[in-house]
Amino acid sequence: MTLERAATPKAIQLGVSRPPLEVDDLPTPEEVFRVPRIGVKEAVFYVIGPSLIALGISIGSGEWLLGPLNVGTYGFVGVGFVILLSILLQTFYNIEIGRYIMATGEVPILGFARTPPGWKFWVPVSLFVVYFAFIWGGWAASAGQSLFVLLTGRIPQSADLPAVRLIAVGLMGTVFLITLFGKKIGRTLELVNWVVVGFILITLLLVDILVVPFSKWAEGIVGLLTPALPPRGTDATLIGGLAGFAAMASGLNWYALNYYRDKGYGMGYKIGYIAALVGGQQERMLPSGKTFPEDEKNSRLWKRWFRLLVLDIWVVFFPGAVLGMLLPTILVSHLSSLPGVERPTAATIPTYAADILGRFYAPVLSVWALVVGFFVLYSTQLGIFESLVRNMVDALYGVSPAFRRLINEDPRRFYYPYMILLTIVIAIALHATLPAGLILISANMSNLGALIYPFILMYLNSKLPRPARITWWSYVVLILNVIFFGFFFINFAVQQLTGQPLVRF
Repeated sequence: MTLERAATPKAIQLGVSRPPLEVDDLPTPEEVFRVPRIGVKEAVFYVIGPSLIALGISIGSGEWLLGPLNVGTYGFVGVGFVILLSILLQTFYNIEIGRYIMATGEVPILGFARTPPGWKFWVPVSLFVVYFAFIWGGWAASAGQSLFVLLTGRIPQSADLPAVRLIAVGLMGTVFLITLFGKKIGRTLELVNWVVVGFILITLLLVDILVVPFSKWAEGIVGLLTPALPPRGTDATLIGGLAGFAAMASGLNWYALNYYRDKGYGMGYKIGYIAALVGGQQERMLPSGKTFPEDEKNSRLWKRWFRLLVLDIWVVFFPGAVLGMLLPTILVSHLSSLPGVERPTAATIPTYAADILGRFYAPVLSVWALVVGFFVLYSTQLGIFESLVRNMVDALYGVSPAFRRLINEDPRRFYYPYMILLTIVIAIALHATLPAGLILISANMSNLGALIYPFILMYLNSKLPRPARITWWSYVVLILNVIFFGFFFINFAVQQLTGQPLVRF
């Protein structure tokens, strides 16, 4: 059936409690990225980016801490399949989040506000859930622990925890400095992650080739691909934490994908972005989204944009997440199998690889492991910390005219002072428990999001213009996200309330 342009309305009311979406043509990718055509070179240098920031977060707590901790304790079979399912489901989930952002230009937390009963419920609830999951600062504490060992040459003891926490707070200060510079904050984060993620994956691959025997490589790959339940005696809460952080943050992945708007994907180009303070010019950022008319021209443009979204997620995020999990886990699995070596624990896992490599191989490899461990956790810290600030700014800017007047429609006037305030709050939260314990809380809380947000995406994406609407297979993968991650959260909640897990493997 031909899509008729003549009947196009000037605005469309999507959902409740938010302004109608103004109808405007989709931009072309060439217009957005300012190139004559989109080829391989242009895709690499201009198009790819938001998933790279997500990958910087992804290759972090799950990959360097929870994955090696689980595999080092229980082996690959069963655990590996949980990892693969988690990464696959989150990849499809990210596509559905990106679908909404591209079709409306709205970041997820403002899109959720269109779901009944409206923004007065969903905005504070969404901020609460994501902050409760990440404000504990486990990612910052772990990065501080790695840097402490790198600087002092020894494993931190109980008496060293104040110094570790102080380093963690200092690292959050460096995030403030990084976001000061560039045209767009999102672009600055992309460039940083190109360097950090590239260094992590390339050097991990080289060291694994040098150190890890082929049999362990085969064991890891087979473990990923073999359908199996976790081994008998496996702690379901620990596995749930691994599932939640095996790629990003399971049901809460939306908090780290606002960059598709800032990058200019689809209708995001018409909405605006948060500029850096030094080197950036803050243009007016619209508080509400736009969508496109259902005609032939925009239908063709949508297909082009959707292919670019799929490219960014499946070519960057998915293989990067798989390698980011496989390479550290086979390394730690090998190291834990060496003669006389103790198993990793929640307390020792942040510096476990460095300790064993120093004992059995060469001091330079121990230093390398500390450096990689630091950058793995620091890239997570960079992404999480900035995203917490960004979501608060985007939420307030989108729903409150009084807030926009207060800051003179310049989000930076709140962004940077709030980042300083949040640093102080997280510095206090760091004193809660051990780093790996903090991350386990965050990961299981991420699974709570899988019981909520896939349903909201089904509602929103079913109301988009026809070319962008959700497909039947999208419903299937979103429901699978609910079942898979929701199970692990329910187990976590039951164990916290009763002291006994819901299920024992």
